[in-house]
Amino acid sequence: MKKMMLSAGVMALSLLSASVTAAVSQEEAARLGQDLTPLGAERAGSADGRIPAWDGGLSRPGEHLERPQNPFADESPLYTITRANLDQYRERLSPGQIAMFERYESYRMHVYPTHRTAAYPEALYDVVRQNAVNASLVEGGSGLQGFENVIPFPIPSNGLEIIWNHLTRYRGGKVERTVGQFPVQSNGRYEMVRLREQLVWPEYLEGGRDEQADDNVLFYFLQQVLAPARLTGTVLLVHDTIDQVREGRRAWIYNAGQRRVRRAPNVAYDGPGTAADGLRTSDNLDMYNGSPDKYNWELVGKKEMYIPYNNYKLMDTDLRYSDIIQPGHMNKDHVRYELHRVWVVEATLKEGERHIYARRTFFIDEDTWTASVIDHYDGRGDLWRVGQAYNVQFYGSDVPWMAAEGLYDLNNGRYLILGLANEESTYMNFDITPRRSDFTTQALRRLGIR
Repeated sequence: MKKMMLSAGVMALSLLSASVTAAVSQEEAARLGQDLTPLGAERAGSADGRIPAWDGGLSRPGEHLERPQNPFADESPLYTITRANLDQYRERLSPGQIAMFERYESYRMHVYPTHRTAAYPEALYDVVRQNAVNASLVEGGSGLQGFENVIPFPIPSNGLEIIWNHLTRYRGGKVERTVGQFPVQSNGRYEMVRLREQLVWPEYLEGGRDEQADDNVLFYFLQQVLAPARLTGTVLLVHDTIDQVREGRRAWIYNAGQRRVRRAPNVAYDGPGTAADGLRTSDNLDMYNGSPDKYNWELVGKKEMYIPYNNYKLMDTDLRYSDIIQPGHMNKDHVRYELHRVWVVEATLKEGERHIYARRTFFIDEDTWTASVIDHYDGRGDLWRVGQAYNVQFYGSDVPWMAAEGLYDLNNGRYLILGLANEESTYMNFDITPRRSDFTTQALRRLGIR
């Protein structure tokens, strides 16, 4: 792994100490928008030109399409990686990706020209610049202070700061989506779970952030199960706290069978994911979420790597779910990979802590701060699950997010896909007006009534 790392400058490569980390100077922050992008990525392209310079990203404000059209539909793959030619490319792959090639002869990667499409609304670039000089970690690194809205550490100095950038990255501020979750058996069979979800940051609630009501709140999340019938009426409400050591995640669930709301303390860490057939933990959602306090975080460095990117084809309504889902992994003819620079962060379980994943290796896209690939290891140190984010830019709303996310179990051949909406009548709606009352236990009870 070490020989694959690119130079990381003067970045600290040791574990984060328990002390508060300092924000960067005004002079350092001035690099944002200059040699660095406004979000902190290297603006320049790679030396060989395969990764281009960032030129502002793909932004078409006003085109508020639920399903953006594929701007690269006419492109063909530059080459395809298969098990037969794997050795030519393994230095730009994660151990988990390599293991997928070794397990499945049908596994392949179609590699396309790289497009650095990431873009945020212009107003947020000023917020990120201010965070760079104001934000810091609280004692122990379990929370933030001096932070506003998105991306506290655009010029990070350690692995935990990079993880916080993933946790706080922009996802539209407010969004409602209807998507499918697919627990796929080793033979390719699945029963889709249809979900309606709302994700809202306090700043985007009607009336804006309330310093008292929203104290220590990062975002509000509401998840409603619409199908299958046996799960219909199950509703999950989460108030995600910024510092979950100071105050744990607030979560409630309405169970349609019991017809009551109850607290759900297991909706965190390695508690089972909702209706996922045991294929993901609570903190596997959105690739990784929640408090980072159970792990030590080591910044390994930076590397060039093939990651899923600009996966507009996965949103194509001409495709059926059965066109995409197959045994072992998604149909790779519908998945696009590109060469991008990623931060590499190693998470190892702290002494005395418990989690089913004893180690995780994160490969985080420098342009979006999305954890684009995560390799998960069990308590014996064996590679267990491989997570991949199928990145896409919702260019009409300036939101880098995913067309879907996948988590592949190398042991039993099962996998989970979340986020597909090819057969749904509605998909992503960033134009909503959420109210604080939408995220109360009373609202949860109302939604849960069949």
